Amino acid sequence: MVDSGTIMVHSMSLVSTGLIKFGSSPQTRVSCGKYGTFSLRYSPRLLRIRAVQENGGPRRLVDIIRVVPELSRNYFRSPSRRALFGGISLLGGFYVAQTISLSFGALGVNDVIAAVVCVLLTEYATKFYYSRPKVTFPLALLNNFKMGFTYGLFIDAFKLAS
Repeated sequence: MVDSGTIMVHSMSLVSTGLIKFGSSPQTRVSCGKYGTFSLRYSPRLLRIRAVQENGGPRRLVDIIRVVPELSRNYFRSPSRRALFGGISLLGGFYVAQTISLSFGALGVNDVIAAVVCVLLTEYATKFYYSRPKVTFPLALLNNFKMGFTYGLFIDAFKLAS
């Protein structure tokens, strides 16, 4: 049972490990690289999170937002996470295509306009993907979404033809 005191995190960086190790000291400090540390205090009723800089002053929201790209870059370095989110993106495109096809096809209103918008968005995503000199991970996710979207529209066209 934890008393109303606090828990300490020993010399740990969220950026490098992603894991939290607990000790027995009264203050929780989690280091975030060059942006300072976050202080966490444990309370039996609620978990209160307080952000402080290395000099002890309060942290601004902008400083916290600046940490997010570095944290996400480190999170997606694992090939298994990249494959997982690539598959989620592919299936998300399939789901959106099925939803659009069902919504506009069932009503019979504006289905031609919806088809034109779908083709334009697909072609724009293709042009955007192949015009870049280097393929980044968000760009690959966009391309996976486009492939799933196109596949979903083809599958729906086959269903309508039978």
